[in-house]
Amino acid sequence: MRCEQLTGSLSDAADGSVLLDGPSRAHVEHCLRCQAELAQYRKLLRALRALRTEVLAPAPGLLPDILLHLEQAGERRAIRSILTGRRVAYLGGIAAATAAGAAGAIVLASRSRRRMPLAG
Repeated sequence: MRCEQLTGSLSDAADGSVLLDGPSRAHVEHCLRCQAELAQYRKLLRALRALRTEVLAPAPGLLPDILLHLEQAGERRAIRSILTGRRVAYLGGIAAATAAGAAGAIVLASRSRRRMPLAG
């Protein structure tokens, strides 16, 4: 048995979800590296369990402050999207007016060419 073969099973063995077979157990009993890795997994699991049971009470006024900031951020985003929409509409209006002006100029130019007598 080699350490690399046990790497995946040591984390499962640390939390008790998997029992090591005979050769794996014998390897861990004689291998300091695997013993250290198993000890690290167990230490990590204990720390995670301690975090799960530890409850921190928020500071007074923290929740209303968070909600206020979220509301303000939402309002700023809504205003920004409205202004962006107006800006797009404004630019679209300018483009349409420019196109209409250009079309009008073309019509006027073609009419004035028809009315002009040919010199000859």
